[in-house]
Amino acid sequence: MMGLISTLFYVAVILGFMILIHEFGHYAVAKLLGVRVEVFSIGFGKRLFGFRRGETDYRIAAIPLGGYVKMSGENPMDERTGDPREFLSHPRWHRFLIAIAGPSMNILLAIGLLTGVYMVHYEYPAVLDEPAVIGYVVDDTPAQKAGIQAGDRIVRIEGIQNPTWEQVVPREALSPNQPLSITIERGGQRFDKTIVPEAFGPNQMGSTGWTPKEPNFAITELEPGMPAAKAGLKVGDEIVSVDGQPMAGLEAMVETLKRTKNKPIEIVVRRQGQLKTFTLQPVLSEGNGLSEKRYRVGIASEMTKVTTLPFTAALRRSVQQNKEGSLLILELVRKMIERKISIRSIEGPIGIGRATGQAAKRKGWTPLLELTSMISLNLGIFNLLPIPILDGGVIMLLFVEGLMRRDISLPIKERIYQAAFVFLVLFAVMVIYNDLVKTWPAIMQRLP
Repeated sequence: MMGLISTLFYVAVILGFMILIHEFGHYAVAKLLGVRVEVFSIGFGKRLFGFRRGETDYRIAAIPLGGYVKMSGENPMDERTGDPREFLSHPRWHRFLIAIAGPSMNILLAIGLLTGVYMVHYEYPAVLDEPAVIGYVVDDTPAQKAGIQAGDRIVRIEGIQNPTWEQVVPREALSPNQPLSITIERGGQRFDKTIVPEAFGPNQMGSTGWTPKEPNFAITELEPGMPAAKAGLKVGDEIVSVDGQPMAGLEAMVETLKRTKNKPIEIVVRRQGQLKTFTLQPVLSEGNGLSEKRYRVGIASEMTKVTTLPFTAALRRSVQQNKEGSLLILELVRKMIERKISIRSIEGPIGIGRATGQAAKRKGWTPLLELTSMISLNLGIFNLLPIPILDGGVIMLLFVEGLMRRDISLPIKERIYQAAFVFLVLFAVMVIYNDLVKTWPAIMQRLP
């Protein structure tokens, strides 16, 4: 119960802060350009409390699903008085700056947060910046069916030459049931392959069945009360073999446990240069964030690199990360429109809450700040989509009016906004429904 309360608290703080930043962007530019701001609201619906300063009512409203800035004469259906401080009395380039200010603040927040994190604690999976060398191929998967073998190096994927795993992983995830063109290098020879990742997991993202070759397969976390901890394994132990078979990584061990089930296994580890042997009996468990039960021994292996970056390097890295993230978001939207990827890949409020809870459990503040940066970037990009009501829709209509050299008639604008409102409501219902569908199996498994 306390975990749920703390998660809800962190979600409220994160989303509230991002909404505040977004709306402050609109507010600040509107005030700067001389537009009268009547309401600055966090939340929608009935006003709960707040205060009035000057001509603006600053309020907290009942429905905490966003926020808004109400500017004088902003609604096209409102009666125009000709007051020069009304929103529609200002030139289009003023309205454009006001509209784009909100998403821009979210994107700048994402860049700023990551810059700060990287200056204090830049941690990332060690394998991400390694060449894309395959360490293990799961049986009966697209990778195996395409003839991919352990030790193969991906030297081209979708036009990217000599990619790292940081470039390969998102292309794989965003190509469920879609052909992926790759070139592999094996024994000095190159082979062109076409592989079709399977839609996998609750989010229906693409999975080929290969895993990266890791620098070493060492234990980074032990679950209390699980077989590995009880047998005496320690964090830092490097796993050499399981039942006499060399292990290329955690995925290889997972596949081994699928075959052996609850039979005792013999694990050989290297500890401080010496080999030690342990006998463990796997148990059927759904712990460690899994949505279904499987045979486990209670270890995690995620080798990371940790460093700090000076300001200029941190800023450069943050800009690059956010640029790549923005392009991946746009690619995801494009593929959803083309029906090449499931809408289930989108995380709604329940998914955000789950991710927030997991980040809050990790050591330090940097995981939460990184998650906040990612959500802020998503919010900024989403608001720039050319959907009326959203900021991107306002910008699109301004662009159309600029080409027409006259305003769109009020009845047409009213119909456009009504249709957009219905679309956004249906979209929100669909996202929440998908969240519930993805969460329900895990809830049912926990019931007695």
